[in-house]
Amino acid sequence: MALANDLRKGMAIRYNGNPAIVLEVQHRTPGNLRAFVQVIVRYIGTGKSADIRFSSTEKVDLVDVNRQELEFSYSDPQGFHFMDPETYESITPNADLLADSKDYLVENMKVNVLSLEGRPAQVELPATVELTIVESADGVKGDSANNVQKPARLETGKMITVPLFIKEGEKVRIDTRTGNYMGRA
Repeated sequence: MALANDLRKGMAIRYNGNPAIVLEVQHRTPGNLRAFVQVIVRYIGTGKSADIRFSSTEKVDLVDVNRQELEFSYSDPQGFHFMDPETYESITPNADLLADSKDYLVENMKVNVLSLEGRPAQVELPATVELTIVESADGVKGDSANNVQKPARLETGKMITVPLFIKEGEKVRIDTRTGNYMGRA
C-alpha cells in the first residue's frame, strides 16, 4: 500500500478490484479545500481509461509490474509478435493494447513491454523512430514561399506530413508521442 501522493506515471494500481496502469498524475490544492490527486488510468482487462480522484492521504493498492525489453518480429492476421532476445520466447499481445504504437513498429525494433500478473499491459516505444518514406508526391517548383508540407506514406502505412524537399526512399525521424516529422535520419 502506498499513499496517493506517491503515485507516478507508469505505476500499476488495483482500483475497484481491477489492475490499471497510471497514465497521468496531477496533484491539486484548490484554495480553501483539501489537496487531492487526480489520476488517469487505463484498465488492463478492458483497455478503457478512467479519471479517478484520490484524497492525498488515501492509501492505494500497488501491483507489481514486470518491464521487459522485447524485439518486434512480425505481424500477421493473428496479431503482432514480439520476441524475447534472451530466451527466444514469442509473445503476441492483444491488438487493442498496441493502439497507435503499431504505426511505428518495424522489424527488429526494441520496445519495452510492461506486464501485470503475467499478461502484457502496455507497449512503450522509443521517443523517436527512423522510418522510410515509400510514397510521396513531388513538390511543385514555386511552392516554397512558406513552410509548405506535403503528405507522405511511411513503410508502416502511416500517413504524415513532411517538407517539400523529402523524396521517396529517404529515411526520416518521427516523434512517436506526437506522430510529427522531426528531420532526416
